[in-house]
Amino acid sequence: MAGRYTARFADSAADIKSAQALRNKTFRGEGGSSDADAYDAICRHILVEENDTNQLVCTFRLLPLANGLQIDKSYSAQFYDLESLHTIEGMIVEMGRFCIDPAFKDPNILRVAWSAMSAYVDDNDVELLFGCSSFSGTNSEEYTDAFALLKERHLAPKRWLPKIKAPKVFRFASTPELFPPNVKSAQKHMPPLLRTYLLMGGWVSDHAVVDNDLNTLHVFTGMEIGGIPANRKRLLRATAG
Repeated sequence: MAGRYTARFADSAADIKSAQALRNKTFRGEGGSSDADAYDAICRHILVEENDTNQLVCTFRLLPLANGLQIDKSYSAQFYDLESLHTIEGMIVEMGRFCIDPAFKDPNILRVAWSAMSAYVDDNDVELLFGCSSFSGTNSEEYTDAFALLKERHLAPKRWLPKIKAPKVFRFASTPELFPPNVKSAQKHMPPLLRTYLLMGGWVSDHAVVDNDLNTLHVFTGMEIGGIPANRKRLLRATAG
């Protein structure tokens, strides 16, 4: 890709260790325990690097699954009952552990990452992209407008709505005190990755999981590739070069 950053697949153990180190820095802070798990061995890892320095600025991993019947093998299935998605016949891919080095604020990093993901989706005829989208911290009151907007506009279709599995959740879709959202405030407090999913027509679970390990609230997020608006697809493909 032209520009300041390049995305590529990890091709060595050293690459994966670099990705894990950035994840640890982003999710757990300096000095935190290692952010590595059993899923790393079965995923493909994408690295976004700054061309001039070769510094890793963003990483995420992809877990390809042949169809919806295999979704229970995913990381997300630890936290959500995903039986409703078993009926998907085509290939599905979990996008996980997405993070950008907090020292880098350039929005082009997110664009390059999404274009790399888009190229993978195109090359492999993926039907559904999914994962967990995380809010920093576990205090839902910090994100009242964001959750109100998700409730009002972005809930999953009923036929695919994940059910509760985790022991501690915030049922934002059934919280009557969530008032009509301030859209500007909601967008400001929405994680960038989730904002991009929603721009592409993505949808979320009706509850957020309280993840004390990573100190986050996360929602299951899905995006039907066939439902992405044509103009958005053209933009991503143009960015992918």
